[in-house]
Amino acid sequence: MAEFSWDVRSPLERVLVSGLHGASGEAGVSLTEIRNFDLVQAMARRGKSAEMVKAAQGRFGVAAPETPKAINVADATLIWSGPDQFFVLSKGGRHGIDALGQMFSLSASLSDQSHARVLISISGTKSRAMLAKLSSIDLHAAAFAIGAAATTSMDHTSVTLWRGNDGVDGQAVFNLLVFATFGESLWHMMLDAGAEYGIDISHSEDFA
Repeated sequence: MAEFSWDVRSPLERVLVSGLHGASGEAGVSLTEIRNFDLVQAMARRGKSAEMVKAAQGRFGVAAPETPKAINVADATLIWSGPDQFFVLSKGGRHGIDALGQMFSLSASLSDQSHARVLISISGTKSRAMLAKLSSIDLHAAAFAIGAAATTSMDHTSVTLWRGNDGVDGQAVFNLLVFATFGESLWHMMLDAGAEYGIDISHSEDFA
């Protein structure tokens, strides 16, 4: 029997070039691909949404989000991804699918999305201006506060978008999950949309 060896690579490996892109001067947008994360999607079984919420409470100390928002706990983020479903985003396998299976076995179906999505962190003084070119979501601070989340589209590409805690520079930080197969095309769209502001491009193993 043939032996297979899987080479795990970033879906953006071919297109992500670290450094400055677009207009010269101080970059108005920062794009950072976050790599090597654990992402599990939990979807409540029929009639079991209340039990799933309670299971999340038992695991994370907070109820699963039932409205469009993202909740940070000590070592994970719970992100609403639709009615009766949410993502668990974490690092290091502590909240990977094997770790969560028993807790949610009676209430939810779990799927491992760790290698099926690209995670991009977006910040900078012109981040809202860039995102406004791609999304119809009102990202003004009063309308999309810290912890707000949305399942929406950017130029016909389905994404999950949420606002994390502000960065150390006080600027808003937006996080975006997109299917890996659409990662490259969305990345190019963001480069085009942000070129006039200057973009600082990087990748990281750490969450923003």
